[in-house]
Amino acid sequence: MSDNWVIQNLENALATWDEKLAEIWALLTQSPEAFKGGSLWNIATTIHGTLQAIGYALLVLFFVVGVMKTCGSFAEMKRPETALKVFVRFAIAKGLISHGLELMMALMTIVQGVISRIMSATGTGTPSPTILPAEIITAVEECGFFESIPLWAVTLIGGLFVWVLSFVMILTVYGRFFKVYMYTALAPVPLSAFAGEPTQSIGISFLKSYAAVCLEGAIIVLACVIFSVFAASPPTVNPDAAAVTMVWTYVGELVFNMLVLTGTVKMSDRLVHEMIGV
Repeated sequence: MSDNWVIQNLENALATWDEKLAEIWALLTQSPEAFKGGSLWNIATTIHGTLQAIGYALLVLFFVVGVMKTCGSFAEMKRPETALKVFVRFAIAKGLISHGLELMMALMTIVQGVISRIMSATGTGTPSPTILPAEIITAVEECGFFESIPLWAVTLIGGLFVWVLSFVMILTVYGRFFKVYMYTALAPVPLSAFAGEPTQSIGISFLKSYAAVCLEGAIIVLACVIFSVFAASPPTVNPDAAAVTMVWTYVGELVFNMLVLTGTVKMSDRLVHEMIGV
């Protein structure tokens, strides 16, 4: 690393960005069971098992309410097709409560497979590091003390932006994991709504929302793949320009590319919700 304080500012900011980007890649390839050693997953599954009893109670309630609203009279319940329809719905709802965890893990496994296929198809297993152009290093090191002051201000502001954007991205990825745990823990309650025809929309909305949370990972991976293409072509540096102009142009274009990636990652939930109509 260079001894110049301006170069150190830039290299530290880029190192932080590369570190957080690599962490995101590692997190996206992890399953919820393996995240943080599996302790959070154990808590979520324990709560899930505890809430199954409440889910069964709500199952009976939604079933009775659904029968009363959909069947005009007891005589209608005696019709074989009506009775079969009602009790098939009850059996499906009970199966969802009993095996909802397996169903949700199957959805997550499918999405993890999609993420792996995207990575293998694009040949991007790990993000490429962002390297500071040699022209900027040479120009900055040739500057005197007073000429370095505006450069230091530019790199300080740019480094702050890079630091903030990297942490916004990593928080978004962490937030996805916590949403998965919340959905997993509380699943028996909304899934019990499948027992009644008037309330089945609650269960359908829950499953679609959970699928959207899972698919957020695929959108984030796609965004990182697109950014890696941008990163492969670093901002153009004019070697004949002044050092301040070179640094300002480089930092501005770099922050813009990072801002686009961060915005896409941040909007991944909205994009998925629009795709599947949640």
